[in-house]
Amino acid sequence: MNAVASLGERQRLALQRPDLLREQGFVGGAWVGGATAFDVTNPATGDVLARPARLGRTEAETAVAAAAAALPAWSARPAKARADILKAWHRLILQHAEDLARLMTAEQGKPLAEARGEVAYAAAFLEWFAEEARRVYGVTIPGHMADKRIVVTHEAVGVVGAITPWNFPAAMITRKVGPALAVGCTVVLKPSELTPLSALALAVLAEEAGLPEGVLNIVMGDAPEIGDVLTTDPRVRKFTFTGSTPVGKMLAARCAGTVKRVSLELGGNAPFLVFDDADLDKAVAGAMASKFRNTGQTCVCANRFYVQAGVYDAFAARLAEAAAALNVGDGLSGPTEQGPLIDERAREKVSTHVADALGGGARVLTGGAAMDGPGAFFEPTVLADVGPGALLCREETFGPVAGLVRFETEAEAIALANDTSAGLAAYVFTRDNARVWRVGGALQYGMVGINTGLISTEVAPFGGVKESGLGREGSLYGVRDYVDTKTLCLEVEPE
Repeated sequence: MNAVASLGERQRLALQRPDLLREQGFVGGAWVGGATAFDVTNPATGDVLARPARLGRTEAETAVAAAAAALPAWSARPAKARADILKAWHRLILQHAEDLARLMTAEQGKPLAEARGEVAYAAAFLEWFAEEARRVYGVTIPGHMADKRIVVTHEAVGVVGAITPWNFPAAMITRKVGPALAVGCTVVLKPSELTPLSALALAVLAEEAGLPEGVLNIVMGDAPEIGDVLTTDPRVRKFTFTGSTPVGKMLAARCAGTVKRVSLELGGNAPFLVFDDADLDKAVAGAMASKFRNTGQTCVCANRFYVQAGVYDAFAARLAEAAAALNVGDGLSGPTEQGPLIDERAREKVSTHVADALGGGARVLTGGAAMDGPGAFFEPTVLADVGPGALLCREETFGPVAGLVRFETEAEAIALANDTSAGLAAYVFTRDNARVWRVGGALQYGMVGINTGLISTEVAPFGGVKESGLGREGSLYGVRDYVDTKTLCLEVEPE
């Protein structure tokens, strides 16, 4: 660890394998430094954890060259051989899960229990796609002429450029890298500058699992320079990004110059619908899981709560009671249920959204303010009587604030829920099976949770519609964005 990190932070990490904390990039199988560095801080304390190398255009271009050089041999390996390496990587992640979780909590802020869960979730993608590697099947098509035979195959698209966010610094990597490596692609990855340590630790374990040089490369630092290389270099044939919608649009436009395959997982504005016939215990539990997990910093986080008039007051009271009981604090100092926001700018945004709602007539049922002391903490907050035009309803808050809006009819709820350019996730709580199908079908979202607040799993496709993105990650569908479909038309000589 760099000397600028405080002694207290080093002691609190207490890694069984200190070598998992790296400050260099990983390019062509070598750990590379840079002329300058940047600070990675613990959002719970403000203390510096490490000063990774600030890499840029030169290192990104070297990484792309390494990935291109490694591509022919890696894609030519039998699927089982690639799968065996992914499975070994999966085992090593689980073997070192506690160290990975502690690193994640330190750099990202989420409670240690949540970080442990994310490590297991991240590993699950490697296991899943290791198994899918052997199932990238082709098809035969009856020929259109007597002497023709048609065969369709799927081949690795090539070098993949990937940019991942800070809110899930391990799982968002394996969800992209897993399918890419499984089908024979090579990867250049840029993790968020806020949380690069988890990515670098994963690279240590990937190397130990036997991943050949150049197959996975990690460069962090100068985001504009690295992003420009990944989106414009013609050797990169596929680009995948998870992050905000405005940035995703800008990066996708740059990819057009070389007609790259693009997949985007962008912002959400998830509605959470509670009908009069809902099981309120399940609805409150689902709201807590969806809204307050990772301090409200998830792209599928419930962002707008629409509650039918008959249960509005009861649901509001129960949700406020549950939110007020959350244990907020530094995940490395003891058991917690909610951590800090990622930084002060994120906390200021949450404060602005709360102030806007209150200015429009909303009432605070619990929380409502930034917390004193070090760290970017904000009280778990529930607001009643929020207007449908409030910022809480129009923008993605990305914080621990649940704003409740009252509705009367099913048609009104659907209209409110669909009144957004986002279309990632939605949630519906009802015991009426007919309503499940009516509302589930009417909601313009890529994923709909029915009587549950947790919808993410490696076995199901993850992604949105409208301006929430392109493509799907996870499941058997997660492979499709990393392969090209090739048609072989064979002429058969007559006997």
